[in-house]
Amino acid sequence: MGFSEFIRERQFLSNVSPSTLDWYKHSFRWLDTESPTQEDLKAAVLKMRAKGLRATGCNSAIRAINAYVHWANSGPDVKCGPTCKHPRIAQLKEPQNVLPTFTEKQIRSLVEWKAKGKLERRLHLILLFLFDTGARIGEVLKLRVCDINLDDLLVTLDGKGSKQRVVPISFELRRAIHRYITDFNRKSESLLFATSAETALHRRNVLRYVKRLCLSLGFNPPARTIHATRHTFATGYLRRGGNVFLLQKVMGHSDLETTKRYAHMTTEDLQAVHERLSLLSK
Repeated sequence: MGFSEFIRERQFLSNVSPSTLDWYKHSFRWLDTESPTQEDLKAAVLKMRAKGLRATGCNSAIRAINAYVHWANSGPDVKCGPTCKHPRIAQLKEPQNVLPTFTEKQIRSLVEWKAKGKLERRLHLILLFLFDTGARIGEVLKLRVCDINLDDLLVTLDGKGSKQRVVPISFELRRAIHRYITDFNRKSESLLFATSAETALHRRNVLRYVKRLCLSLGFNPPARTIHATRHTFATGYLRRGGNVFLLQKVMGHSDLETTKRYAHMTTEDLQAVHERLSLLSK
């Protein structure tokens, strides 16, 4: 059993997405053998670091490699756990950087932007979707009109690993969606956001459009511009009293620790809470 058989099983038995298959293939390039020992795994990590990969990039490859090693030694039907004796790589310690977000002022500028014409209206609605739902850009660009329940203010998203989830939308977003569908005659089975040829938009093009818009509105876009909308949503959700467990469901995370990392609170938030809860406060 080797890399190709592992990927084949993941594709046809586990039904993972094409992007996940690419992730496996890219990660396995760090291994020099299909039957790695503990020393081989260590050498793979050293090779990653020598090539300049940061801890986050290394950990991404390590997760894929560990999954393969477990499969090769224990088979697909046994869950990996502390009792497994096969080689494995420990995750590297990652720096806990503050995740980039949009400021309240920047959000207002984007939300209140007076978009004109179909292309600008399309971009504006994409941004409204991202800020209102915290969805991934890939999930938004795959949306079809029939995925949106305007009566009940719900949208069905196709998340990672082909896992669907239903998330709520606001009245404001419903109004914008209805207007867009009506004005541009979007049919039930049509992509909500499509090119002139009715194909899916590419996320890189959307990123370029968003960055250009931010600059035209007078501010520099935050790092990881599109994904920063997701960080911003998580922060705003908790800041307004949302529950971290509900946030996990909305964002489609299988691991609560991932949600907690997105849910970064600003220094001002911490100061406000401290002043309210301090034993010295009157």
